[in-house]
Amino acid sequence: MDTMTLWHLTGWEFAALAFAALLVGFSKTAVSGANTVSLAIFAAVLPARASTGILLPVLIAGDVLAVLTYRRHAHWPTLWRLFPAVGVGVAVGTLFLVWADDAVVRTSIGVILLLMAGVTVWRRRRADASDPAEDDGTASRAGRVKARSYGVLGGFTTMVANAGGPVMSMYLLSAGFRKLGFLGTSAFFFLIVNVSKVPFSAGLGLIDGRSLLLDAALVVFVVPGAFLGKWAVTRINQRLFERLVIAATIVGGLQLLLA
Repeated sequence: MDTMTLWHLTGWEFAALAFAALLVGFSKTAVSGANTVSLAIFAAVLPARASTGILLPVLIAGDVLAVLTYRRHAHWPTLWRLFPAVGVGVAVGTLFLVWADDAVVRTSIGVILLLMAGVTVWRRRRADASDPAEDDGTASRAGRVKARSYGVLGGFTTMVANAGGPVMSMYLLSAGFRKLGFLGTSAFFFLIVNVSKVPFSAGLGLIDGRSLLLDAALVVFVVPGAFLGKWAVTRINQRLFERLVIAATIVGGLQLLLA
């Protein structure tokens, strides 16, 4: 069967999915969180639940390219601190998908993204005005609580809507990561998390032979997007990078709420 007829796609619909795949590559190597636009495009062109399973292999392809580009800049202590909480979030997200309909999923994720963006902006302003002599023990405990909270939310959102990018972006920004450390850490994080989601998505019937055939046609568009992102990130300063990440998160949250 022809790939473009698997989901009864028109030429324009396939072009929209191809653009979304290119944007995935760009977001993985430049502005993390921007692929929420890709999520919205996939959900608009394809059945909403099925779109999450089709998008997942495209995201994994982008993760592989991001790891190859920024592997030297990953901060593994942060990753190990996050993974247990993320596992809890993925499990909760899987149970949530069993009963939640598309409208509930979109609204829930949209609200979470907007809250995370607001909390991050508030934390950054508070940090600018805070006393640098803050108690180390208190800071350490707060850091552990924050990592667990964001980890659970990240696992939940990435499982139910492939929308964990903005949540983890907010965590990494709030933790003070610079541009390359941010990209390297998030690259390994999402490669590991997204690959671990494959059995769950397959078990829910979101990934099958037909979806993988469509993915094979879309993955080729991820590569030029990744190269475009690598070119762009060297021309974006730290302050602009942070603002773009927060803006992408807010746009993604609004898209999910208004869809």
